[in-house]
Amino acid sequence: MPYALRPAALTDAPAVTELLNKVDEIEIGRPETDLHTVEADLKHPGTDLERDSWLIWDGDLLVAYGLLWDGSGGERIGIDQYTLPGHQGAAARMLEAMEARALEKARENGAARAVVHLYLNAAPTLDTGLFRARGWRVVRRYHVLRRPLDPARDPVPEVPVGVRVRNCAAEADRSRVHELYQASFADHFDFQPRTYDTWLHDIDAEGLDWSLVWIVGTEDLGDAGFLLARDDREAMGWIRSLGVLPEARGRGLGGFMLRHAFAAFAARGRDTVGLGVDTGNATGAPRLYDRHGMTVHYAVDTWEVTVG
Repeated sequence: MPYALRPAALTDAPAVTELLNKVDEIEIGRPETDLHTVEADLKHPGTDLERDSWLIWDGDLLVAYGLLWDGSGGERIGIDQYTLPGHQGAAARMLEAMEARALEKARENGAARAVVHLYLNAAPTLDTGLFRARGWRVVRRYHVLRRPLDPARDPVPEVPVGVRVRNCAAEADRSRVHELYQASFADHFDFQPRTYDTWLHDIDAEGLDWSLVWIVGTEDLGDAGFLLARDDREAMGWIRSLGVLPEARGRGLGGFMLRHAFAAFAARGRDTVGLGVDTGNATGAPRLYDRHGMTVHYAVDTWEVTVG
């Protein structure tokens, strides 16, 4: 029976979640994809599911899923692709369609070409030879880190002299976190500026517990950094973003915020916390996390190709 390809719909979220967890079990040893995360991706305001999503079925079995999004408004296009082993023909068919749509999308933005990025586990279910044959290459590596938690070992840290911290109970504070995010990550690899509304969707703000989002400041600089965490992942507590303004780095604010988050998750009964980090990060973040007992859970590569 030939493969059947069609766009995804929000009602497909449970089937997509099941597929991604099958991939998780192969790649990292256990399922770590939550339904609400898939639903948030499918509801992204910049994604037209009819043109920017793909499902491939082998009879009643979903074997491949792809999603495309435009985070730049220019030539930089992002895609996700997941395929079960033994279905590389489906992967090839989907990849060709996604590359063509990425170029179309970039041209709609006024760009002459598309620079496409895809994130893959370092030991993926997909055949990387397929990507290399089409001109893809690895341009960056990220590590997903994790650390065990214990209320006795992870008490609320003492706030350093001259430092203040608050959570984001007020709307103005949430807007301030967006500003701090933009300024803290502006020089990072593959950073794409985002409007406040786009950022709110990207962090799935509707499902976010804002008491787990903090702003840190100093007497001389004012607001100087933030940490955004979430407690809606079944596998572990998750630190989504930790940023400190360039002029405030080297004062221990990142470590303080990290310990603050560890304590909050431990108090909630979480036994593990995780986060992702760019191994090429020049701000010292990988060393900071290592000093605080975080170890590699798995690695993810950024693959890139230029089409057009």
